[in-house]
Amino acid sequence: MAELEEIYNSYFKDVYLFLYSLSKDKHIAEDLTSETFLKAIKSIDSFKGNCDIKVWIFQIAKNTYYSYVRKNKDLVGLDSVPESKDDIDVEKLVYSYEESIKIHEVIHNLSETYKEVFTLRVFGELSFKQIGNLFGKTDNWACVTFHRAKSKIREEMRDN
Repeated sequence: MAELEEIYNSYFKDVYLFLYSLSKDKHIAEDLTSETFLKAIKSIDSFKGNCDIKVWIFQIAKNTYYSYVRKNKDLVGLDSVPESKDDIDVEKLVYSYEESIKIHEVIHNLSETYKEVFTLRVFGELSFKQIGNLFGKTDNWACVTFHRAKSKIREEMRDN
């Protein structure tokens, strides 16, 4: 049981931030985070260790979010914004509180794939290899998708 508590303490904040960036709602993110860890606790015996425990928990969080969206069909992702290049350092902006709110609004409007890859990389601090594994793709795909998402965020931030 101590091991489960350690996992919870280690990843709670990352999972919450990931789910918050997807849902853009504090209460939904809290509920889904709790649900994620309940599912993880119930299925910990089925964890085979083929990947990092963090990747496994984020996969549960991702699936929990998608289940929530399917049950609440009124949530629809918006179209992505045009791609552009700029010198805004998105990762550094996330850590600035004022800019963080703007970033979360922009991230919320990204397509689901861009939103997930960006949040897994920045908030979840997963490697491109781990992100690629989550999606059943290559680490190169994850890297390209992340950089495209960053470009879209830069463009939107420049326009604001």
